[in-house]
Amino acid sequence: MKKTVLAVSLALTTLSGFVLAAGEQFIPIPSYRVGAYASGGAKFYGGMIDYLNYVNMKQGGIGGVKLSYEECETEYKNDRGVECYERLKGKGGGASAFNFMSTGITYATMERADKDKIPLMTMGFGRADAQDGTVFKYVFPLVTSYWSQASAKVSFIGQQLGGMDKLKGKKIVNLYHGSAYGKETIPVLDALAKKYGFELSHIEVPAPGTEQQSQWLEIRRAKPDYVLLRSWGVMTPSALKSAQKVGFPRDKIVSNWWGGSEEDAVAAGDAAKGYIAGSFAMDGKQFPLIQDIEKTVYGAGKGNLSDKGYIGTVNYNRGVLSGILMAEAISTAQKKYGAKPLTGDQIRWGMENLNIDAKRQKELGVSDMFPQIKTSCQNHEGSGYTRFMQWNGSDWKPVSGWIKADTSVVGPMVKASAQKYAQEKGIAPRNCAAEK
Repeated sequence: MKKTVLAVSLALTTLSGFVLAAGEQFIPIPSYRVGAYASGGAKFYGGMIDYLNYVNMKQGGIGGVKLSYEECETEYKNDRGVECYERLKGKGGGASAFNFMSTGITYATMERADKDKIPLMTMGFGRADAQDGTVFKYVFPLVTSYWSQASAKVSFIGQQLGGMDKLKGKKIVNLYHGSAYGKETIPVLDALAKKYGFELSHIEVPAPGTEQQSQWLEIRRAKPDYVLLRSWGVMTPSALKSAQKVGFPRDKIVSNWWGGSEEDAVAAGDAAKGYIAGSFAMDGKQFPLIQDIEKTVYGAGKGNLSDKGYIGTVNYNRGVLSGILMAEAISTAQKKYGAKPLTGDQIRWGMENLNIDAKRQKELGVSDMFPQIKTSCQNHEGSGYTRFMQWNGSDWKPVSGWIKADTSVVGPMVKASAQKYAQEKGIAPRNCAAEK
């Protein structure tokens, strides 16, 4: 009953966007506020919309150009996502960029977006090989990708053990969601196991992940030093509760970021205490920007969430970051094309030339909330760093600095995978030098 009330509360937000008007920059919002992932989706898109409102209210838009948006409910379903893409791509003079927060929908729309020249922002999800901008011209796995994060997990464990050489001979289990998403990091982890000499086993949990008794009995028998958790939705609290039942220490479980929100930890109760998860955007209201959004937007009664208590939570701050990246891409593109409503292709150039350094983060009021980002024609990720946090029973607390991806392993794999995709699709890789 409590979960139902929470989902309804989060869904009771303003679903209509600004009234579309000539001379505005249109940003489509393909959200999910109903269905199995409504709680996280509502907070994420609430944070993104709050930032767009904030830019309009505080700065009068970007370069004098107001931002407009319209939401379309995907329910996190591929067919609905494609419908939303087609419905919104031509509105308001043309879509700036899409962020579906769904690997499946992104895969389903990639070729359409390439044809339509509209960038897809896959912040922390989607194809890891899309880092290679020479092949994936319109896809941007900004901040960090699944492969980069997987290598950061191994590096974090190495730090905990006292050095990467201490990984040799250790036992690590990769407990993963039984889907394409869950399986995506297996090749990278296998390569890292070979490089560092640890014993790695993969155990699948059939979707949605509520039943895990046999998997955790297998883990108990194997007695691993660490468990890498690649979960989503209900799988996360189920894993933590199952670990508690078999006596596996939660501070030896390292999850990816989609298993590292308040929803995941709170739902597991006491079983979550000590649990560790990756992050690409730190939570909390200590950042001046988050405080000013609450003061400016919610103070004027224009906040997107019905409950202010969710401001500063993990998924909310991720949504704000999504808004920042969208706005920074538009601002960057305006420096080349002028302060006017821009096309998706022009904003693609902006995404490809981002430089959000420490100085810019301070100006935005988000110092160290996320890693510094610098993209290029060759590099559509722009960072590759992950930070780890631990649940103390009521809050997430950082337990590492920003950890860089092991590019000696990830880099060649990205290149090989991108080249294979280019051959399959008949894509001639770009000559970045010739485009300068």
